[in-house]
Amino acid sequence: MQNSSPIRRRFLVGGQVQGVGFRPFVYRLALRFALTGTVGNTSEGVRIEVQGAGADLDAFAHALQHELPPLARLTQYMVSDLAPVPDESRFSIIASKGQAGHSVLVSPDMGLCADCLADMQDPQNRRYRYPFTNCTNCGPRYTITRAIPYDRAVTSMACFPLCPQCAAEYGDPLNRRFHAQPNACALCGPRLWLVQGQGVDSKASPCPPLPNAASRAAMAQEALAQAAALLHKGCIVAIKGLGGFLLACDAHNAEAVQRLRLRKNRPHKPFAVMLASLEAVQRIACPTAEECALLSSPEKPIVLCRKQRGSAALPAGIAPDVPTVGVMLPYTPLHVALFAHYDEQGGVQQPSALVMTSGNAGGEPLCLGNREAVQRLGGMADALLLHDRDILVRADDSVLTVQPCLGAGQHQSALQPLFLRRARGFVPRPIFLPEQKDAPCVLACGAELKSTICLTRGNEAFVSQHIGDLQSFEVFGFYQEVIQHLESLLAVKPQVLVCDAHPDFMSTSYAQERAAQEKLPCLSLQHHAAHAASVLAENNHYAPALVLALDGTGMGTDGTVWGGELLFMELASLTWRREGCLRPFALPGGEAAIREPWRIAEALLAAGAKEGMPPLDESLLPWAKDYAAALPFVRAMLQKNINCPQSSSCGRLFDAVAALCGLCNAISYEGQAAIRLEAALDPDVDWNSVQPYALPVLRCAEPSEQGLPLPPRGRAGGQSAGQALFFSEEREQGLALPPRGAVSRQSIVDRQAQPVLMADSLALFAALAHDVQQGRAVSAIAASFHAAIAQGFAAMAAERAAALGLKHVGLSGGVLCNAVLARLLPAALQQRGLIPLVHHELPAGDGGLALGQAVWGRQWLALRTAEGK
Repeated sequence: MQNSSPIRRRFLVGGQVQGVGFRPFVYRLALRFALTGTVGNTSEGVRIEVQGAGADLDAFAHALQHELPPLARLTQYMVSDLAPVPDESRFSIIASKGQAGHSVLVSPDMGLCADCLADMQDPQNRRYRYPFTNCTNCGPRYTITRAIPYDRAVTSMACFPLCPQCAAEYGDPLNRRFHAQPNACALCGPRLWLVQGQGVDSKASPCPPLPNAASRAAMAQEALAQAAALLHKGCIVAIKGLGGFLLACDAHNAEAVQRLRLRKNRPHKPFAVMLASLEAVQRIACPTAEECALLSSPEKPIVLCRKQRGSAALPAGIAPDVPTVGVMLPYTPLHVALFAHYDEQGGVQQPSALVMTSGNAGGEPLCLGNREAVQRLGGMADALLLHDRDILVRADDSVLTVQPCLGAGQHQSALQPLFLRRARGFVPRPIFLPEQKDAPCVLACGAELKSTICLTRGNEAFVSQHIGDLQSFEVFGFYQEVIQHLESLLAVKPQVLVCDAHPDFMSTSYAQERAAQEKLPCLSLQHHAAHAASVLAENNHYAPALVLALDGTGMGTDGTVWGGELLFMELASLTWRREGCLRPFALPGGEAAIREPWRIAEALLAAGAKEGMPPLDESLLPWAKDYAAALPFVRAMLQKNINCPQSSSCGRLFDAVAALCGLCNAISYEGQAAIRLEAALDPDVDWNSVQPYALPVLRCAEPSEQGLPLPPRGRAGGQSAGQALFFSEEREQGLALPPRGAVSRQSIVDRQAQPVLMADSLALFAALAHDVQQGRAVSAIAASFHAAIAQGFAAMAAERAAALGLKHVGLSGGVLCNAVLARLLPAALQQRGLIPLVHHELPAGDGGLALGQAVWGRQWLALRTAEGK
């Protein structure tokens, strides 16, 4: 006989479960399975209590895990039995409860969903063309949230009382707008208006008089129509978006594009373009099926696609250095409404396309507020499209490309996204780390360029949105905002800080000063070691491995500039050492050589001449005329070794080759020379037929030949200014620990008599210079060079892997943002029987480096705790 007594169970689920329609989803499941009980948000997650027949409870539990709403993600799932509640007759959603500390994941901002788009396109719908339409499946989240639990009162929508119709939607568990915190309509939601004028008067009011409810909708549509008209006339309009302002102009208007470049002081760096639909994208670009899927995903990032040729092609000024164009679809209802007006006013000969670039001057953070935008963008924009929903945290657009999926530990699909910039749509989505009892909170302070930070909470690592280059007080202010906001949102306080080993970085100064102030340990980790730790942690590889860390600049332990490194690393024991590198060359003028790559080419030519390389005909030097005045001084610097720091940077070698090929003598943005070299490749090149230049591997018998002094085993290096250099062997005798507030530099292990390998950059450059002398096509030279880098570094890694008995080789650093090398290098490693480990959730460049710092600090504190017991 069946037992009719009800059973009661409690489910505590954590993860991305607030602001994503999870509670109404639970409500509908309870109705479906005829269960009574409650569901509510807490700081620990969503707490569910359900009561009913055992079979119905089992069916509920299965559906709870396998029928999630589109944006929901479960990372915690706990079940316990409770005593039944007598006479309970219904299932209800109860008020949120907060407390100190939580395990909830805040949803990233999501692009407009298909249902809301349909609402906006229906003239009979009350949200027809409403520029702030959203529901629980889309809209702003991270950028409008102050705290958890995620409720309207802790968002920037708190100041917009709901009208009766919106309140009814908000309170109906069967409506997709149930507890959608940004929910609003033209009667009760944010206002939209246009400020325009000759260059925009910086004293213009950023907020018009408050209209009555009936005229709000008319004012918004009039503002959108005016903005569309201005864009058609070739004007530049600043648009308040989801995570900051964007500057927009007609992408088909070459004069408008050039005017935007002049005002923004951005002469060459590519612009992104927004189009109304995938069909429009396909008229100006050639997206693959995978790229179309990314463009249409809820995150709606910028995706790099090959340019289309023909009548619909965009002006060359959109992306002058590359054969690709960054495209995106409208991701906010404001964008959709703007395109509706823009299309109505324009013709159909060309697909409507708008440049959408960050609303800032070079080297500054995104504009956030209306007054700030009027002041900072008034000289760039002919008009500003403003609204009064506050943005609480800046978030730029994410940028991705698609790459073949290679290597162990990667997804099984043939292609996978490769992040170039990770921000809107993906932040604050965590990267999961191995479970660790009482795992500490670590604040990783990141690098100087393309800066991000990382905070850990339990087994979660939260890498922030792209912040930018920490080379101005304004960006540094944004950097501090991000740290404060994430710490508040996650309800954590760091127990250890980790920073780059470069003493002059703003991020390093921040870490050291905060550590001293709060009496916390602060670790510094060498730049390329942090890259290595990042890619290994992403692939959950804590065992011994090799890593190729290839980038532009990072201070080495020997005082030289590193960037073409083969490192050994074992994350589990926090040991690393340099196993190989590019043969160093001079950077005449230091930072000036980075800005003017021809200087590096001169240095390599001068070094080659000393070793018998035939001199290159002076008439073949692409910089000889434009830099005739500076050339004698640079050569004198090289001859006398004045201000010529040594560098093993792979990125700088790319720069030198680009200069020698006549592609770039001076850069206007980071990586420009290397980007032009990649763009010089024949897009249809058959890599199986390319003959790479030789990149011979040299061997140094003693580490000191690389300027890497190592003290005797088990002894700390010299201490100064409160800094101590520790070695992993000390752990055998009990790990020495720095005092709180001191700076502990990274662990380095003994070389165990293995010679340092050195890829001979000079030999490669000499062969390449010979081909320039002989008049070989630049596209062919570029192909042989790319192949040489891939084959040469793979050969060096294979030799050291065989000597150490290793199979895994991580790949990290900004050079891996080169799409060609990102394909060739993993393939070359696989051909040698090695397993490449690549980034798949973070950028390979400095934007992903903070994860490595965070994992290093987390493991350091765990080892310290274990050895203290």
